[in-house]
Amino acid sequence: MRLTGKKAIVLVDQLYQELEVWYPLYRLREEGAEAILVGPEPGVTYPSKIGYPAQSEKGAGSVAMKDYDCLIIPGGYAPDHMRRHRAINQIVADAMQLDKVVGAICHAGWMLCSAPGALRGRKVTSFFAIKDDMVNAGAEWVDAEVVRDRNLITSRKPDDLPAFMRTIIAALSGS
Repeated sequence: MRLTGKKAIVLVDQLYQELEVWYPLYRLREEGAEAILVGPEPGVTYPSKIGYPAQSEKGAGSVAMKDYDCLIIPGGYAPDHMRRHRAINQIVADAMQLDKVVGAICHAGWMLCSAPGALRGRKVTSFFAIKDDMVNAGAEWVDAEVVRDRNLITSRKPDDLPAFMRTIIAALSGS
């Protein structure tokens, strides 16, 4: 297991995209990482876009990014809800500032737009509908399955999850 000893946060909030939460969470755990679901509040069940439940194991205010190696930000419409919470915005900003591995897929780029300076000068991808938001936040946007710019790994949509997770696992294992 390549990620034994690594710790990861997978963010969750209402209207998340199912595959973009569960696929990364289980892949990280399969590789030996301690991966947890973190939402705005601990122990709350958040429904996905189709109503599939995900219960947060910890609340955003009780975790410090310095204690983790990786942050996964899923898409769907959850990022629009997540960015309304100061503690979740702080996790994202801290992850970027501390050069932790940050994976953002689909609409997750909205969270990066809300972290001051996080996208300035970075090469990224996302769901095409938020391209303008990413560019206006200072990023160079490209249409690609996965883009790795130092610690930041971005993908466009659920179909990109295999490449997204291969790249995240490689980054966490030092490749």
